[in-house]
Amino acid sequence: MASRVIPVEVFDLVIFGATGDLARRKILPGLYLRWLAGQILPEARVIGAARAELSDAEFRASVAAAIAEYVPPARQDAAALAGFLDRLSYVAIDATGDKGWAQLRAVVRPDVVQAFYFSVAPTLFGAIAGRLTAHGIAGPEARIVVEKPFGRDLASARALNAALAQHFAESQIYRIDHYLGKETVQNLMAVRFANILFEPLWNSQYVDHVQITVAETVGVEGRGVYYDKAGAMRDMVQNHIMQLLCLIAMEPPYHFDPDAVRDEKLKVIRALDPVRPEDIVRGQYLAGGGKGGYLEDADNRNSRTESYIALKLHISNWRWKGTPFYLRTGKRLRARESEIAITFREPPHSIFDDHSGWRENVLVIRLQPDEGMNLKVMIKEPGPGGMRLVQVPLDMSFAEALGEALDDVPDAYERLIMDVIRGNQTLFMRGDEVEAAWAWTDPVIGGWEARGEKPQPYEPGTSGPEDALMLMHRDNRRWREIRS
Repeated sequence: MASRVIPVEVFDLVIFGATGDLARRKILPGLYLRWLAGQILPEARVIGAARAELSDAEFRASVAAAIAEYVPPARQDAAALAGFLDRLSYVAIDATGDKGWAQLRAVVRPDVVQAFYFSVAPTLFGAIAGRLTAHGIAGPEARIVVEKPFGRDLASARALNAALAQHFAESQIYRIDHYLGKETVQNLMAVRFANILFEPLWNSQYVDHVQITVAETVGVEGRGVYYDKAGAMRDMVQNHIMQLLCLIAMEPPYHFDPDAVRDEKLKVIRALDPVRPEDIVRGQYLAGGGKGGYLEDADNRNSRTESYIALKLHISNWRWKGTPFYLRTGKRLRARESEIAITFREPPHSIFDDHSGWRENVLVIRLQPDEGMNLKVMIKEPGPGGMRLVQVPLDMSFAEALGEALDDVPDAYERLIMDVIRGNQTLFMRGDEVEAAWAWTDPVIGGWEARGEKPQPYEPGTSGPEDALMLMHRDNRRWREIRS
């Protein structure tokens, strides 16, 4: 199976914050890989913009170093790299002043697709947006890409939306969430809406519960000051996990169209019930394995910020009423693993005398590592001695199914940046969607802050706090094991 590469239109992409960590690790290497794949035409250009005083040659040298560091050796090609670097130029710019804007206007072409990537702090979004329009750089069809965090509560998200809306229409704003660019995440929609096998069963009549897990082995060292102001709820649940929940729970859109998809996601968020205090478990990792604990990493001995959170949610609509959704995410856990598990109900009646080996049917969608899908079904255990049941997987690993073609599948940033150039907003959050997510999140955070609750300590290399296990046990269910 070979993947098709369809070139995008000629474009000028300006990356604000081009010397920063995100640009070096993800954006610029991703653009190089799309150039290597033949998706970017020779007439396209990438313009770096940052405060540092660099020549074009110095910027190109720094990009070459980033590609050497972050692109796998097998995909590094000297001739392709030279061609990509030729597309690059640089402008030293002051995001909040006048320096550099005239020079930027002189190099950005008005007759090609214009895209402006705000790889900067959210506090600079409004200033950059205003100067792009005030200096006549951004045309009426220009697109801007803004990174998370998009606010830290409903009020700040509304303020950011309003600041951008002063200068750009909603159809021009691309709020990026790299989780939505993952191949398996997009396959959620294909699995649901392209297979009659699943859609009739995708409701509370047949689904017992849904688990969404995003587990990480790393702590917050190196970004502790930022993380301590956010926590797992703001950093992961409000955006990444919320998007996964929406794709699992949404109704079929009338068409695979950006606004049609986002309309249905918005309905899910608005149908979320408030979370009861007893349905929330928060934790902080302790020191262990030669590494400090959360309090040391955050440099705040009195921190009440969670590095782990587990929640039980309900969606009040006809499709999902009565089916619980269990979400969990945390740092310094047993393994790096992201998956969605849809557990189906037991058959209403068993015809087999020996029911001891019975297990529910489970559809597991693995996001990382080993992207793929796994459907667990019951069969007869081989051999004589009666009808003994055993659960086996019908497994589809992307690596096995796609073979060498998997090497050509773009990562999340590659895909999403190309979608910006195409003008496809399907995998980007809309302003009202962001605000609805914060409107649901704020009372949850406000509740535990008002109660003065401290996160529970947990040992690194485990599955999290003990109370998270009880969150499931009291419902006679169990978390799926986080595999080490």
